[in-house]
Amino acid sequence: MTDIIVGEDGRARCAWAGADPEYRRYHDEEWGTPLHGDRPLFEKMSLEGFQAGLSWITILRKRPRFREVFAGFEPDAVAGFDEVDIERLMGDAGIVRNRAKIEAVIANARLVEAMASGELDALIWSFSPEGHVPPASFAAVPATTAESTALSKELRRRGFRFVGPTTMYALMQSAGLVDDHIAGCWRAA
Repeated sequence: MTDIIVGEDGRARCAWAGADPEYRRYHDEEWGTPLHGDRPLFEKMSLEGFQAGLSWITILRKRPRFREVFAGFEPDAVAGFDEVDIERLMGDAGIVRNRAKIEAVIANARLVEAMASGELDALIWSFSPEGHVPPASFAAVPATTAESTALSKELRRRGFRFVGPTTMYALMQSAGLVDDHIAGCWRAA
């Protein structure tokens, strides 16, 4: 697989963006763009947790429904979910119906709700690596880093679930803590 593809618009992109219009839009407009705010980062953390073991395009295509059934990922609203909500979510074919992941999102929302405003944002961004060099090829993109492992460890210490080092590195990539657009991609730094 080549690391870069050129779309019909003439732009060179990371090959994973492929030909799917939604995936290309995500690559061009979201992935690697610095993201701040407790709610947006809670949403990213939740969706990255749901993605574990699946492809990101699956989650991306289901994201509108996830947002709808998880109250826009407002931590205060999700923190109030109960067993009735869990059963409702387990019956919704528009999302990933994994009880452990659903319960983790609710438990994580309760932890975010208990934090001071801006604390989740500050915590996550405190693990942004200094001097990150965008990769020259897909082979140079790590699955985990010392920073993603440390972030995972700190979140787990605080009681968060589905926040392993690989999931946290995916969060760091998608939320722009690192720029992993491949050299030659129009989005690369």
